[in-house]
Formats: sequence, structure tokens, C-alpha cells
Amino acid sequence: MNPGDIFKAALDGVRSRKFRFTLNLVGILIGCAAVTGLVSITQGLSVNIGDQLQILGPQTIIVIPGRFQARGQMTTTQLTWRELNAIEKAQYVAMATPIIGGRSAQFTVRGETYTADVYGITEEYAEINRGSELADGRYFMRADNGVAIIGANVARPDKEEEPILGVGSRMTLEATVNGVKRSMTVRVVGVLKETGGSFGVNLDNAVAVPLTNAQQFYEVSSYTFIMARSDSLDDVELATRNIKSSLGRAVTVYSYESAKAQVDQVLGTVEAVLGGIAAISLIVAGIGIVNTMTISVMERTREIGVLKALGAKSRDVLSMFLSEAMLTGVFGGILGAALGVALSDMIGRVINMAAAPSLALGVEVVTFAATTSMVSGIYPAWRAAKLNPVEALRYE
Repeated sequence: MNPGDIFKAALDGVRSRKFRFTLNLVGILIGCAAVTGLVSITQGLSVNIGDQLQILGPQTIIVIPGRFQARGQMTTTQLTWRELNAIEKAQYVAMATPIIGGRSAQFTVRGETYTADVYGITEEYAEINRGSELADGRYFMRADNGVAIIGANVARPDKEEEPILGVGSRMTLEATVNGVKRSMTVRVVGVLKETGGSFGVNLDNAVAVPLTNAQQFYEVSSYTFIMARSDSLDDVELATRNIKSSLGRAVTVYSYESAKAQVDQVLGTVEAVLGGIAAISLIVAGIGIVNTMTISVMERTREIGVLKALGAKSRDVLSMFLSEAMLTGVFGGILGAALGVALSDMIGRVINMAAAPSLALGVEVVTFAATTSMVSGIYPAWRAAKLNPVEALRYE
């Protein structure tokens, strides 16, 4: 039998047993859809985080107080002007700026009360964090006092059709500090473009005030973290090492590359685990293929005997049954991959994060499905190929 005849016989076998083929197809489809959907969402998360890290820029270095030790414990330390001074003096560091974060305050506009994250920054922040762009207004200047730069969601909350705050608006921030209710009135001098979050900072929901104002309002002298920028892109790693050397093991230092590497490592593990869990359904589907094809061989024993009596060789029968298994895997893989892409897109819309399916992922899923199906069909196909034609013709 030539390959065309073998493939045609496989198609005829599939058509004559549509119900069983459909059952096997559904099993493969579910597994492929699960793998494609979960991996696409994980890849989308990786792209999303990468985009957020890009906001800071590849030359940006983040210094966080404390360091993770064994058993997940965090050492306690503080960042003060001494650490800031040491970072600024470190070789290959162009500039550094302290930031006070992790605070929140409420403000009322037109009778509605809103909550925003509050950050204390300096005029150098915009020069280091070049990913933050203004939609209107200006950045801080050295002599600024009682002013604010607000994020896109603060200027226009989601439920509002028009902006509630803009350049020149006054807003009163209210918060409870050390058990005492305090308020601070500021004038808006800048509105940021919609940016997103990075390193735990969501600029869209933020109100930034001058560092000294934040220190006085929240009664703090230490910094939440410090941002630095290297002299050039080639000096990022050297600057990072020098900062670590200057401050010792009391701090954690991240650059864009180190943060991205850690994120990729974590998401790679998550992707492997989720993909492995989803792939179990493909194995279950493979067991179903073994079962249904074994029954098919028993039912088609006389047909196999006729084929062999007419001159078909054992390898022809083997190829015919393996082709049926492959068709199940290919069709199931293609439909499953398409369904997985659709589901990941739907889930992405719900959680407001775009999935990132790829052609390579689709090809891998279909290949895996076809391979799983063919491996599952080896035993039934081998059993069919080994049938004695005389005994097969006598089979009732």
C-alpha cells in the first residue's frame, strides 16, 4: 500500500467510527485548551511585568532596606541620608533620589471621597524615572512646597466621565498618623499620563508630594527605598556591585536585568507547573485512545485479515492505525489550541491583562498532542499488525 492509500484507509476508519473519534478528540481538545490557555496567560503576565519594569528604564537601580534570609525572614534596617550619601558617592552612579512610599490618604472632591497612594519624591525623580510622562503641567522644582503631581486615575477616577482634578486644582489630603488625624492642602502642578505599576509603585493611583512635605506629614525621617541611575547602560552591573559593596548586606539591590531575571525564573516555574498539570489531561486522553483503538482492532479483525490476504503488509496495517491516532491528535490539538487562545483572551479581558499566545506555543501543543496520540496508539496498532491473516478471517 502506498502512503496515500494508507491515509485514505485511516480517514475511512475515522469516518466509520465518528462517535469514538469524537470522544477521543474531546479528550485531546480539553487538554490542549488547558495547556494553551494557562501558558498564554502566564506569558501575558510575563510581558505585562516586563512592560512595567521598562517604565523605570534599564539604567535604574532600586535599593530596598532589609534582606531576605533563610526561612523567608527579612532583616530589619532603615534607609537614611547616610545610605543615600553612600549611594551617590558610589562609582558609576550618576544620581540617586530617596522615596517615601507605602502611605495613603483620602481626599474629597464634589462631596465624593477618594483614596490614593501618597509618595514623597524629589525633583530628581523625573530625571531617573524617565518612563513617567506628564499629560499636563510640570515636574517638581527644588523650591516647591505644598504642591502635588497626581496620577491619571486620581485626576479622573474610573467612575467619572470627566476629570475631577487638574493643574491648578487644590486638594486636601487627610490621613491618620500615629493615632492623630492630619490634613495637608496641596496644589496640583502636574498630571501624569496613564502609566501602570512597577516595583510596587502604581503611578496611576498616586499623589506625589515633595519629600520634605511627606516627611513632615507622616512624621518619618527614613526612606522607603532609594532610586539610582548608572552613568551609562554598560555601567549598570558595576554600579549595582558598588552600591552593594558600599551598603553591605543590610539592603537588597535590584537593577532592571536582575529583577527581570528573577521574575522570569518565578514565572517559568509557574508556567511549567501549570502546563504540567494541564498536560495530565492529555495523558488521560491518551489512555482513552489506547482503550478505544484496542476495541477497534478487535472489531476490525476480519477487515485486517482481508487487507492482509489482498497483500497488505504488517507495516501497512501498523501505519494505518497509527495514522488514525495521529489524526485524532492533530485535529484535537488544533481545535484545542484555538479554544485555549480564545479562553485566554476572554480571561485576559476579565482580569484586565492581555494574554500572550504565540504561534510557537500552538505548534508545540499540536505536536505534543499528535505525539501523545501516536504513542497511545502504538500497542493497538502493533497488535493489529501482528494478526495472522488466516486466523483473522475466521474471527467472529
